[in-house]
Amino acid sequence: MKEHANSKEKQVMEQYMRNQFVFLGLRSPKRRLIYRDFVAEYGKPQDVMVVAKELYAQAEREFYYMAIDILAKNVKKQPVEVVDFYEQLIRTEPWWDTVDLLASTLVGGHFAMYPELIEKYNAKWIKGDDIWLARTAILFQLKYKEKTDVALLFANCEKWLDSDEFFIQKAIGWALRQYAKFDAEAVLEFVESHALAPLSRREALKHF
Repeated sequence: MKEHANSKEKQVMEQYMRNQFVFLGLRSPKRRLIYRDFVAEYGKPQDVMVVAKELYAQAEREFYYMAIDILAKNVKKQPVEVVDFYEQLIRTEPWWDTVDLLASTLVGGHFAMYPELIEKYNAKWIKGDDIWLARTAILFQLKYKEKTDVALLFANCEKWLDSDEFFIQKAIGWALRQYAKFDAEAVLEFVESHALAPLSRREALKHF
C-alpha cells in the first residue's frame, strides 16, 4: 500500500477529514486492487484478527479501512467473543469513517449471528458516555431491514434525543430514515411524538 501512495490524493483526503489523520492517498478502488493482487500472490489471510491488529498499528488511515474490509469478508466466520475486539476497534482513533462501517457491517453482522449479545452490549454502549459506542448502538441495525427490533431502535434514539453532538443527531436521523423504508408510518409517528433535534428530524424525514 505504501508503494502505491499518491501525494495528490493524500492531500485531498486529509483535508476532507479535517487534517485529523494521515493518509496514503489510496481510494477504495485502488485499495481493492491492491488486496486482490496481494491475495492472488500470497493467498487469503488465515488469522484475520491478527492481520487487523497489525493494520490498525499503522499510522495511515487506509490501513484501518483495509482491516475493516478484510474483517467484513470474514464476519460470518468469527467466534462469539470477537465483539470485544470490534469494540476495541471502535475506540481506536474513532471517527465516522471507521465507526459507521464497524457498526453497520461488523457489529450488525455479528449481532445477527449472536442475538443473545445484543442486550448486554447495547445497554453498555447506549448508556455510556462514549459517543462513538452510542452511535454504534443506534446504527448497528442499519442493514436489518424488516428484521429491525423497532422498540430497541426507538429506545436507543430516545436515550440520546437531548444530545447536542452532531454525530449522534446525524445517527438518529439516519437510523430512522433507513427504517422508514420498511415502516414509514411508525417512523413518522415517532418523529411527530418526540422532540428531535432539527438535524435528526430532517434526516429522518428526508424521503417523505
